Amino acid sequence: MLYEQILSARKECKKLLAILIDPDKVVMNGISVLTKKIKLSPATHIFVGGSSFNGNHLDEIIIKLKSEINLPILLFPGNPSQISAEADGILFLMLLSGRNPDYLVEHQVNAVPILEKTNLEIISTGYILIESGSETAVERISKTKPLQKTNAEYIAQTAKAGELIGNKILYLEAGSGALNAVSEEIIKEVSNRISVPLIVGGGIRSKNQIDAAYSAGADLVVIGTAFENNINFFDN
Repeated sequence: MLYEQILSARKECKKLLAILIDPDKVVMNGISVLTKKIKLSPATHIFVGGSSFNGNHLDEIIIKLKSEINLPILLFPGNPSQISAEADGILFLMLLSGRNPDYLVEHQVNAVPILEKTNLEIISTGYILIESGSETAVERISKTKPLQKTNAEYIAQTAKAGELIGNKILYLEAGSGALNAVSEEIIKEVSNRISVPLIVGGGIRSKNQIDAAYSAGADLVVIGTAFENNINFFDN
């Protein structure tokens, strides 16, 4: 079970790293180059998904990834069209930071008939978008505003509400290509408030930032754009 493995890693203080692959940016004949880079990295998971992806060729992309790399693949969907039975599991997202009902429950309801036809491990995930200095794709697509980065207490309160609702994981997100990553202060505040695993992603551009997020309390860090753009990311 993927979730049980994440819980075990948390208990053993073993930090996890996910490479986020945006299917909109993937070229099929370039996947082998990407998987070679991932194999040379300390990655423990692969996340697949994007805010605006329409789902085309998703099965094909995941089948190709699984044929070349032996890491768990979790869907990180922006909407129900981004569900593939070929993955190992799915972060079943609830956008806790916004008040758009489509992202609080409507997309989830529409996903049910699709999920019922798969064997995906479904992990209830509270997703919290944090202000990052620029408008992100998540903000634009979901039509919701991020939580203010100056209010760590309210962010932690929101995360705790997600846990009390029943979310098994909390995910602090600055957004793809964010100018600023989620601050250590916010990560610490949330980590101290919740008792479930904490994922942090968005705007992370260096190993030092990854280590800082871990030290502040992140159990799993997600990198995407910076890893794609810098072939030597883990050599710096």
